[in-house]
Amino acid sequence: MSDIRTILLVMAMHDEAKSIIESLGLKLQKKHNSKLPTETFSGKYNDKQIWLQLNGKCPRFGVDNIGTDASVLNVYTGIENHNPDLILNAGTAGGFARANAKVGDIYLSYPYVYHHDRRINIPGFTEYGIGKYTCYPCLDIAKKLGVKAGVVSTGNSLDHTPLDLEIIEQYNGEVKEMEAAAIAWVANIFGIPFLAIKAITDIVDGSETTEDEFLKNLNYASKILGEKTIELIEVL
Repeated sequence: MSDIRTILLVMAMHDEAKSIIESLGLKLQKKHNSKLPTETFSGKYNDKQIWLQLNGKCPRFGVDNIGTDASVLNVYTGIENHNPDLILNAGTAGGFARANAKVGDIYLSYPYVYHHDRRINIPGFTEYGIGKYTCYPCLDIAKKLGVKAGVVSTGNSLDHTPLDLEIIEQYNGEVKEMEAAAIAWVANIFGIPFLAIKAITDIVDGSETTEDEFLKNLNYASKILGEKTIELIEVL
């Protein structure tokens, strides 16, 4: 793993990234393009150069740019500007009681990430819509860090339809979130290894509504996410 010297850490929400920025002492950098919302933080940690890029705020609605569109723009500019050896997507996500997930659990993406809401029922396009992008081998790392490893499923809605859940189960999804597969798609195009680390804020098949459980647990899960992301960087 000594060949990983530059890590591009792609994140959607500032609240998720705050503890990582503070703990690593990352500094806000000047924008490469003033029209783009992406925010870039940089610093050295041990022998690694860390570039943390946030999707930034939507100038129209004043909220974090979550979801796949902003993430594609974010990771593309990060690759062009920083030439990373590994792309790491960190964030919060939903887990499943059927997979014994609990709030605060940490997952590394393995063996792939995919889309559950790109339904294109035309031959060839069905598989394209799902995607299934392979991830950096991480089972030994997960064991060392004491975290879980599982398939991550991406969609652009916080809630879900019955068909979403059907597709997630069909592809063995254990984590539901809104960015990873889009980032992995870009990483795949450029031939750069990809890995996601996700902290569980809510239980998708639980009794609470997703939005209420997410908001209640965001700070708690983000704190654990920050701690484990730094531990992950240490062993990469």
